[in-house]
Amino acid sequence: MASLRKNRQLYIDAEALSTLALVQEGLIAPVTRLMNREEALEVNRTKMYKGVPYPFAFILSPSGKRNREVLKKAKKGDILELVNEGKVVGELRVDETYEIDRDERLTCIFGTSDPSHPGVKETINRLGDIAVCGDYRVEYPLISSSIKRVKNLISAQNAKDVSGFMLQANPLNRSHERMIREILDHSEILVLFLLKPFHNRWLRYDIRYEAVISFIENFLPQNRVIVVPLENSYIFAGYNELVLDALVAKNYGCNRLVVTKNHARLGSYYDKNRLNSIFDNSKGIKMKISTVDHYVYCNRCRTLVSNSTCPHGQHHHIHYHSASILKLIEAGMMPPSILVRREVSASVLSTLFPDRFDNIQELYDALVPNEGLMEEHSEEDFYIKLMGLYQTSSLT
Repeated sequence: MASLRKNRQLYIDAEALSTLALVQEGLIAPVTRLMNREEALEVNRTKMYKGVPYPFAFILSPSGKRNREVLKKAKKGDILELVNEGKVVGELRVDETYEIDRDERLTCIFGTSDPSHPGVKETINRLGDIAVCGDYRVEYPLISSSIKRVKNLISAQNAKDVSGFMLQANPLNRSHERMIREILDHSEILVLFLLKPFHNRWLRYDIRYEAVISFIENFLPQNRVIVVPLENSYIFAGYNELVLDALVAKNYGCNRLVVTKNHARLGSYYDKNRLNSIFDNSKGIKMKISTVDHYVYCNRCRTLVSNSTCPHGQHHHIHYHSASILKLIEAGMMPPSILVRREVSASVLSTLFPDRFDNIQELYDALVPNEGLMEEHSEEDFYIKLMGLYQTSSLT
C-alpha cells in the first residue's frame, strides 16, 4: 500500500511550491493553470498568453528519478499527491504529460543554457525532462494572507492610486528611504514587495523585514505603506523579471509599478532580432510603469541628490552600493549614518551579533551620557547611542 502511494507522489521543492501557489492565487493572471504541450509551445514562440505578455511557458517538470518514473506511468485522470519536505502539500489531477527540451526551457528563462550562468547553475539540477499539466491545489497560507491584507487596506481607504515597488533592502539604506518617500508623494498607498529569495546570500528576511517595518512605523505616515513578502523564484529571471513584477503588482491591486532608473532589467534587449524594453512588453498588461531616481550623496550639495539634478561630478558623490555597505555590517561595523539610518544599523547588528559584549550595561554606563537613573539597556540601544558619539564633531 505504501509502495502504491509513492507511485502517486510528486516531490517538489519550496521554490516550485511557492510558484504554484503564486499562480493558484491569481497573482500572475491571466496565467491560472499549468500549460499543456500546445499552450507551452505557443507561449515560448510568441511570448504572449491570452493577449498578455508572458515570457515563457508555465509548466511543472520536477527533477529526480522517482518523479520521472511517476510521470512516465501517469495517465489522464490520475491524482498525484504533491510532497514537499516529506509533507503532502497538495494534489494534481493529471491531464497530460509531455517531454520538454531542458536547454530550450533554460534559454527561455535566462536567455542562455550555459551552465556557468548563475541562474542556469542554480536551476538546471531541479529541472526534469517531463512536464505535467492539470488542475491542482496547494496549501500555502503566506500568499493568501498577504493578498487579503493588501485588498483590505485598499478598500478601507478607497484608494485609487496604488503603487507597487520591489525592494531588496539588503540592507535598507538612505537612498531606499528617499525613493520610498518620492513614490508616496504620488501615491495614496504603496505596496512594498520585500523580496524573499530561495538562496542565503542576502541578509536574512526577518532582519530586513524588521528594519523596513521600523522605518515605516517611525518615519512615514500611518497606513500608507504595506509590506508584502515576495518569494522571487527562478521565474523572476533575466529580462522576464519586470514583466512578471508588473503582473504581480497589478493582481495585488496596484495600478502602477515603480522601478529605479538603474534597474539591471530596465534597459533594452534584443528578442528575435527586435529591440525591446519593459515599456514595450508592459503595454498588454495595462499597467503603468514609471521610474524613480537612484540617489547619491553629494559632498558639495551636502544632501541626497539624483544625477540629473546635481551639477557636481562623480568624484563628489557617495554611492549607496548595497554589497559594499553589507560588507561593513557583516564585519560588525556600523555604517556611517549618512549611508544607513542608525536605528536600522542597530537593529541589524544586534540581531547578527547577539550577546556580542560581555557586560553591555557596564559599557553603556561608561561611555554614554545618562541622567543618573538606573535603566537597563539593550545592545540595540547601545549601537544607537554609539553612533551619536561618532557624530559628535567638536573634537574632529
